[in-house]
Amino acid sequence: MGDALWDRLSVEVQAEVDSLVSAGRNVQAIAVMRERAGLPTPGLDACVDLVDQRFRVVRQGSASS
Repeated sequence: MGDALWDRLSVEVQAEVDSLVSAGRNVQAIAVMRERAGLPTPGLDACVDLVDQRFRVVRQGSASS
């Protein structure tokens, strides 16, 4: 995924975000991104957009399983 915010997150944080998104815990996923992406802190809009993108990716992955 070529998203700059996603690329700023460590592999561990990416896995945590995907786990939260797949569990429907989007607010928690946004909080994790904002807390752990480093400076400058990502804006809320960027985090919401990324959660939406990750939801589509996670949903596609579970559909092909």
